[in-house]
Amino acid sequence: MRKPGLLQIGPVPDRMRLRFEAEWQVTRLFDYEEGDRLNFLAGAGSQFTGIATSGHWGVPADIMAALPNLKVISSNGVGYDTIDAAAAAARGVLVSHTPDVLNDDVADTAILLWLALTRHLLQGDRWVRSGDWATHGAYPLTRSVRGQVMGILGLGRIGRTIATRAEAFGAKIVYHGRTKQVVPYEFFASLTDMAAACDVLVCVTPGGPETQHLVGADVLRALGPEGALINVARGSVVDETALIAALDSGALGGAGLDVFEHEPNVPAALTERENVVLAPHMASGTIETRQAMGDLVCDNLSRFLVDGRVLTPVPECADLRTGGSV
Repeated sequence: MRKPGLLQIGPVPDRMRLRFEAEWQVTRLFDYEEGDRLNFLAGAGSQFTGIATSGHWGVPADIMAALPNLKVISSNGVGYDTIDAAAAAARGVLVSHTPDVLNDDVADTAILLWLALTRHLLQGDRWVRSGDWATHGAYPLTRSVRGQVMGILGLGRIGRTIATRAEAFGAKIVYHGRTKQVVPYEFFASLTDMAAACDVLVCVTPGGPETQHLVGADVLRALGPEGALINVARGSVVDETALIAALDSGALGGAGLDVFEHEPNVPAALTERENVVLAPHMASGTIETRQAMGDLVCDNLSRFLVDGRVLTPVPECADLRTGGSV
């Protein structure tokens, strides 16, 4: 019996490839030149039941439209703003992602950026390596994180994990989101008001049109000249032009950034600053977490073949079932 067709968008490690090939007839979209992909799908699109992709590559609308028999999309990553999940759900297509397995590493990265920015870790490293310690003496004093107020934008799974870690460092936690939750933290209905009450604002809200430039000039100004911005969410959440302007004018004290608006291109106005700590979108980038994420991508596809469900559907597809296995 012929295996169902799976369209693989983007590269995957051998561990995932072998699991795909055990259950699916796999076609790698990137084996075709970009200009030839839609031509190929125009003739072969009906053979694909599933897509394996990632939050980075997503599923372009024209690719989804070219697959009339598509039933499931399994995406690697918790963020899925590069997939039109609402349109998929309207077609009866299940979309899954990989939440929870990356909570710890993303939270660790947020704390790492906060500590490195506040305690001048990178500057201190350069002070030692350059010989300035020997010639100029002790590095200037920095601020303590203990007693700071941390505002979390998006108190979901990762946000709550960040809160627990920050509390261990003696921080007070407040939060802003779409709804007030039953948690022991103060809720702010206004993001700007929360920023004004914070020493550090951590962004961990989902990306997409609803959160595009949610952190803009007013929010950054409210954080103030001693305030810090940490972004481990999506680059689109922060208005990068406004961020650079706030840093240039001294309206904002500093930033720790793992994500950017136009990755992998980062403006020189950020890379050349001493009061900005940068990371290359690596928050979930540990061997253990990436393996767990890849396994969950495969597990979702395997479950679909059993009973038409997935283990971790995105909210838009939480109540959707395709009606049985292929």
